[in-house]
Amino acid sequence: MKFILFMLTLGLLYASDIVPGAPQEKPIAITNATIHTVSGDVITNGTVLFDKGVITAIGEQIQIPKTSEVIDAKGKHVYPGLIVPYSTLGLVEIGAVRASKDTREVGPINPNAHAYTAYNMDSEIIPTVRSNGILIAHILPQGRLFCGTSSIMMLDGWTVEDASLKRSAGIYLSWPSMTVYENWWIKTSASEQRKNIQKNIQKINDIMQDARKYQKALEANPHIKRDIRWEALLPMLQKKVPLFINASEYKQIEAAVAFAKSHDVRIVIVGGADSWKLTHLLSENDIPVILQAINSLPRRGEEDYDLAFRLPQILEKANVKFCLSGGTDGDNYWNIRNLPFQAGTAIGYGLNKNTALRAITLSAAEILGIDERVGSIEIGKDATIIISRGDVLDIRNSHIEHAFIQGRKVDLDDRHKRLWRKYQQKYK
Repeated sequence: MKFILFMLTLGLLYASDIVPGAPQEKPIAITNATIHTVSGDVITNGTVLFDKGVITAIGEQIQIPKTSEVIDAKGKHVYPGLIVPYSTLGLVEIGAVRASKDTREVGPINPNAHAYTAYNMDSEIIPTVRSNGILIAHILPQGRLFCGTSSIMMLDGWTVEDASLKRSAGIYLSWPSMTVYENWWIKTSASEQRKNIQKNIQKINDIMQDARKYQKALEANPHIKRDIRWEALLPMLQKKVPLFINASEYKQIEAAVAFAKSHDVRIVIVGGADSWKLTHLLSENDIPVILQAINSLPRRGEEDYDLAFRLPQILEKANVKFCLSGGTDGDNYWNIRNLPFQAGTAIGYGLNKNTALRAITLSAAEILGIDERVGSIEIGKDATIIISRGDVLDIRNSHIEHAFIQGRKVDLDDRHKRLWRKYQQKYK
């Protein structure tokens, strides 16, 4: 009984008390703003009008209904809500507290594990991420090999049903390491490591072959005994959703591309630290990359100190489609709040500014398959937008003043701001 009370108390400690936004009740017009449509030209001194959660008009001369709420954004910037394409947000609260982590299932074959089922709507981290303009996150379960099915979540709502933009976005595969390590602390011999690499790759191929057999058997006889693991892989085998493959080393990326060709599946590389070595391969096969944190040290002693900073520009020049995720495998929940500033860093190292903004909005939406609804400011798309005082990519003057998710006004308060207000009073 004491343990149950402790766990209930623990849950309350990790719960946000911010009330989700209410559905839009009347038209809202944002006027006199600099509008970054992303998909088109920047509109200066323009208006965005939206109603019932959908953008209905954009431009300089817009007729505003009399019943509208008008927000004067003179001197401010309007952007589509920013998108994080790789995160465990909502699955982890405190990394050092095992009870607050729900990122993985046991075993190497869990495509049936959907990320949204473990998503914590009351996480204290979600509002801190949202405060920097990030309104949508692609949540991927973790683990060995086939980790699970990813979900795309809007960062506001009472329930996961409210917040789900796309419950089944794709299958996530963690590609095994392809590197043999030889150091004094490595207990496994080089030959044994090579055997393990081959065993893991063979395991992945066997899983795909078994899933194909299941697909054919199901087509021949819809009444066969169902297997939820192979059932979960069917949309990926039918190319309805992509296979997200975590691969950073060039050997992993090469193997992943060969795997995709062999099994005729659509893939997205997640991580991609060594993608600069394989730009021709990625471009030729039209394989997009979700880059992890670009504020990283070189992976090898002979690499340039700023290689990670320049990587987005390298991919842009090579016509490799990419987007930025803002985090790494170890900190891809709380640290993703710095996503817009990482895009700003890439600009400082040669990336075109429009491409940088696109990499955290429309390009991310296209890679995730949600560009018909979000990622740019266009008529007919969701009114998932932000108003910023200053350039959203510039850490020195970015300040998000308003945010809307499908037209709902989002509360931009968070734990960081509450603590700041609290300790401002301490030495008065």
